[in-house]
Amino acid sequence: MARKYSKTAQKSVKRAMHKRKKGTLKSGRSGKKVKSRKQAIAIGLSEARKKGARVPKRKTGRKSKR
Repeated sequence: MARKYSKTAQKSVKRAMHKRKKGTLKSGRSGKKVKSRKQAIAIGLSEARKKGARVPKRKTGRKSKR
C-alpha cells in the first residue's frame, strides 16, 4: 500500500510541531500564537502542499446529521 503523506510533508509537520512547542509558531492572517496541536498539524500540511509535496486533499464542508 502506498503511503499517504510524503517524507517532505512529514518533515514540514514535524517542524511546525517543534515551533509550536517552542512557542514561536504563528497563525497566518492574525499572527496569533498557535496553541492547538491540530492547528499546528494543519499549518505543517498546508506548507507542505505549497511546496508541492504529496498530501491528501483537504476534506471539504461538513455534512449535518438530521
